[in-house]
Amino acid sequence: MKSADLQSPALLLDIDAFEHNLATMAARLPGAKLRPHVKAHKCTSLAKRQATYGHTNFTCATIGEVEGMAAAGLGHDLLLANEVVDARRLGTVVDAGARVTLAVDSDATVTAAAHGGVREVLIDVNVGLPRCGCAPGHAGQLADRARAKGLSVRGVMGYEGHLMMVLDQEEQRAKVEKAMAKLLRAHADVGGELISAGGTGTHHLNVWANEIQAGSYALMDSQYGQHRFGFRQALLIEATVISVNPAGGWFVADCGLKAQGMDHGIPTLIGPGTVRFCSDEHVTVGIDESALGGLPAVGDRVRLVPAHCDPTVAYHEQIWLTRGDDVIERWPVDLRAW
Repeated sequence: MKSADLQSPALLLDIDAFEHNLATMAARLPGAKLRPHVKAHKCTSLAKRQATYGHTNFTCATIGEVEGMAAAGLGHDLLLANEVVDARRLGTVVDAGARVTLAVDSDATVTAAAHGGVREVLIDVNVGLPRCGCAPGHAGQLADRARAKGLSVRGVMGYEGHLMMVLDQEEQRAKVEKAMAKLLRAHADVGGELISAGGTGTHHLNVWANEIQAGSYALMDSQYGQHRFGFRQALLIEATVISVNPAGGWFVADCGLKAQGMDHGIPTLIGPGTVRFCSDEHVTVGIDESALGGLPAVGDRVRLVPAHCDPTVAYHEQIWLTRGDDVIERWPVDLRAW
């Protein structure tokens, strides 16, 4: 099968770029130093491929992801890096034999973990991102209350997500160090073997955490592409040209905002042309007819790089592995439901 035979818009994964990314990260963060975040791809087939590179501990964002990973035989060590107020479904996964650790940042979430049957927790610490996490000075007390309820406290986590896209390396390093100083102070009070933090945008310089929760590295997108990580763009969307306006100098393809994450901006066209905007089901691309190749014809295929890989994958039911124009395999996005 060729990619042009697929119904568009089709989510493609360049298999050679993908394998390069997995190998590159495995060399930098081998084994337990990386806890890949499955929210980036929501695909157990892809996670199984990550495991072949020695990354067998995983981060999840939803209860459904935890359940799906465990059902796929990937429940060796799962971290739900998110607070929940009803952990009973997680307790069922634990009872079935998977290891599940839950992030907690309050008495209420500690109680939910204990009542739900979860046995291990991480204290989630606010290191600067205005989202979840307790104050660093409260982490030790919260850990004591968790232990008093019979929970094992494995350590701390703190996500410096607000620093992922700082492009100046010296500025980024200084700010990450400041954020991780808060996490280390909390860890001194909490104890435990884990200091969990980081993401694709800071994986290369966060030396303070002993495990990194990167996920986007396997796929990449146009925003992370601004960094010079050595990863390759593996995730693409193939669309069909459905309208051409030679007088206006633009064409339209069937890949709108319902087919890709738009929170980090508009996609990037591979080839001559500049994406002007996206509508629900359309992407409008401006192009100079004097440019090499000129305007495409109705029915031609084009490829785009999404700006944010995580929500883009969640819009699709399957990922098509490709090498050039050849379709190699199909992987279902089986964790996409919340």
